[in-house]
Amino acid sequence: MDLGIGVIGAGVMGAEHARILRRAVSGAHLAGVCDRDPARAAAAAGDAPVFSDPLALIAAPEVAAVVIASPDETHAEYALACLAAGKPALLEKPMAHRAAEALRIVEAEAAGGRRLVQLGFMRRYDAAYGELKAVLGSGRIGRATVLHNVHRNVSVPDWFSGPMAITNSFSHEIDISRWLLGAEITSAQVFPAGDRGLLMVTMRTDGGQVVSTEVNINAGYGYHVHAQIVGEQGTVEMAPPGLALTNAAGAHGFDFPADWIPRFAQAYRDQMQGWVDGMAAGRLGGATAWDGYVTVAVAEQIAASLRDCQPVEIALPPRPEFYR
Repeated sequence: MDLGIGVIGAGVMGAEHARILRRAVSGAHLAGVCDRDPARAAAAAGDAPVFSDPLALIAAPEVAAVVIASPDETHAEYALACLAAGKPALLEKPMAHRAAEALRIVEAEAAGGRRLVQLGFMRRYDAAYGELKAVLGSGRIGRATVLHNVHRNVSVPDWFSGPMAITNSFSHEIDISRWLLGAEITSAQVFPAGDRGLLMVTMRTDGGQVVSTEVNINAGYGYHVHAQIVGEQGTVEMAPPGLALTNAAGAHGFDFPADWIPRFAQAYRDQMQGWVDGMAAGRLGGATAWDGYVTVAVAEQIAASLRDCQPVEIALPPRPEFYR
């Protein structure tokens, strides 16, 4: 029988998750949508029920699992409610507004003895990142020494503050860097550049690698994510994101999307299908609650260093045995 999945939040990400569940996933169906804007919830729900209370959606018997795509500050509350109800949750990043809240989720899941939380780090399902990891794992370029990341947005609203560039946008680079390199972040330093919110972040890992990331929230020309791994015997990097090259108006090239949805459309579909398949098999894949906690904790410590831009040693508790 198909799994009934509810979606909390019908903004950009929640509406996309609901659309995928309605049209692009086997083994599951959209069982309900909840949003503080009833009209927005109805638009995302299609023929599925609309809920006015997120906790009522989590408790509904027809809802077997929950996608949490509500505002960041609500993530921890709803994730903990899913754990209390024994229902799996696909939790959009960031896992929580604060590291202490994220650690509560880790502790609650470990106490229950069963993996129920998967973080929505969809880049782990992206074909380009997957190929980078496969090439590195093959040994063809030798041991990784440097990872270069680029994360550029067209623009962000005025309320998107400097620290949010770290805790929100850069959180993807924290997770994907750990995943690609199989290493933990041990130290970091952030360098503001110019007056349009551009940041350069350097990190070191416990494997001795250096990770450099440009976080550019007002690039102007399009949404652009890129990564290159420098190995001891070669390099591997992403190819251009387009599938076709255009010659027009005196120019040769490809177009950039306006935001992340087109760039990672297939990754979002593969993530949802992987989550559904994992629930059916009783083995969740993807990023764990521990991965989500580490990302929040690292981002929080780097964001705090924005005040003086001094190097910061990353402090993390020991990984719980449950996640080893």
